[in-house]
Amino acid sequence: MASASLQFFAFILALFGAFGDIAATLLPNWKVNADVGSNIITAITQMQGLWMDCTWYSTGMFSCTLKYSILSLPVYIQAARTTMVLSCILSAFGICITTVGMKCTKLGGDSDSKNNACFVGGICFILAGIFGLVPTCWYTREIISNFLDQSVPESSKHEPGAAVYTGFISAGFLLIAGVIFCSSCFKRQQGAWIYPPKQHHFPSTEQESNAGYSLKDYV
Repeated sequence: MASASLQFFAFILALFGAFGDIAATLLPNWKVNADVGSNIITAITQMQGLWMDCTWYSTGMFSCTLKYSILSLPVYIQAARTTMVLSCILSAFGICITTVGMKCTKLGGDSDSKNNACFVGGICFILAGIFGLVPTCWYTREIISNFLDQSVPESSKHEPGAAVYTGFISAGFLLIAGVIFCSSCFKRQQGAWIYPPKQHHFPSTEQESNAGYSLKDYV
């Protein structure tokens, strides 16, 4: 019962991680530049994401521009796009597989099949967390190095946005969920190794042959 509750907790973490992963992939605020200037009325907030760049004005206007060209983008943005999409796909696969393999569901057949399904789903969550953690770390490194570069003007410097933090948290949730699922399956397999099933002893063939010989004596 405790392992079923732990698996359900890991499944909830995986759901939060998957939804956060999708949100971080689509949000336009991976890096933010707040240029207030001398007049608060003309304040501008520039945001850049993986798929679009947006500008928000203090007057309430909001405009976005899609990034149509892929080859013109920096390498870290192209890598972030690819790895974040892979993270979303793997987390979706993990949710589908662990739904079948969890102990609290009646899907997936016998206990061995459910155990294998939980293990595969946990691996998917771990890979999704790694694929989500790599682009956020790389993107944050590029932002910090650009911010600390003295040759870059102040107007071109940015800070990490909410999408980066969302990606970090989502990757952590997916990694924790994957470790819980894999460890719970490993404990169940280890228990089967320590306490093997009892073997049933059947009468030996020698007794049957002796009984046959004793019956022949009476004929």
